[in-house]
Amino acid sequence: MRRREFVTLFGGAALLWPLEARSQQGEGVRRVAILVAASANDPVWQARVGAFLQGMGHSGWTIGRNLQVDTRWAGTNVAEIRKQAADLAAHAPDVILAGGTSVLAPLMQATHTVPIVFTLVFDPVTNGYVESLARPGGNVTGFMIYEYSFSGKWLELLKEIAPSVTRVGVLRDTSQSFTTSQLAVIQALAPSLRVEVHPIDMRNAGEIERGVAAFARAPNGGLVLTGGAAGVRNRDLIIELAVRYKLPAVYFERFFAEAGGLISLGPDNVDAFRRAGGYVDRILKGEKPAEMPVQAPTKYELVVNLKTAKAIGLSLPPSILSRADAVIE
Repeated sequence: MRRREFVTLFGGAALLWPLEARSQQGEGVRRVAILVAASANDPVWQARVGAFLQGMGHSGWTIGRNLQVDTRWAGTNVAEIRKQAADLAAHAPDVILAGGTSVLAPLMQATHTVPIVFTLVFDPVTNGYVESLARPGGNVTGFMIYEYSFSGKWLELLKEIAPSVTRVGVLRDTSQSFTTSQLAVIQALAPSLRVEVHPIDMRNAGEIERGVAAFARAPNGGLVLTGGAAGVRNRDLIIELAVRYKLPAVYFERFFAEAGGLISLGPDNVDAFRRAGGYVDRILKGEKPAEMPVQAPTKYELVVNLKTAKAIGLSLPPSILSRADAVIE
């Protein structure tokens, strides 16, 4: 079992606070737990957790003075996530931050009373996490990742950067139900852009490699990676295949472009974690999750990797470069 630790990432430093320190703190100290499906050395998740703690700091919370934070890095193993969720619920912190759908569901099974603030969750109403976006109605509220309609923007972006594309391979994580809705949006938009959609499943690395290789045998192809854990787990493979077959590809999050993907368009997820700190602050001060609306993203990022564009022989339109939030050269 992973060691429990209290973590602060301010200024890039990590201060560890053992569980036994609880008995040494005053009664005014509040306890917040964090559960994420990542390893402790994952820089993407380090930045997200750091942003959450920064948000807490902006509201006057300081680890060791009036706040304890129990951070669980559960990895991607489903059994470990459930184990950590149950253990956190048993310790009954004042609030739990749930980093994504994969940890939210187990936490909701483990407790119906401890307040939970989630981030990076698709369609919380349809999935039964909340009663409505305006009034969640239970012990859960938070920040959704985006509406399903946003999926169409990936296809529009692909046609803008590569007008010759007439075939689009849509990589989808079939273990996540929301990818069905993402694919449906893309399929509905495709005829107006004069493209054919070819779903490519991502149950494992072998299936991804075979699917992309088969798709690339015909000309004028491009890729769209929809959201989901499988895309994250297989990030490097998907990027490598897109470059190998010279397929222009659009990704759903910045860290794909930073790792060598051609272009990404999606919400600023670090900002969502920072905003989550404000929601946790409000709950600690007496507000009820049931009455706190689920929030949509307020910041989106377009990130371009010019090195990858050159590698696949693609010249990006000036209109893309002028509105990009970041250009990697």
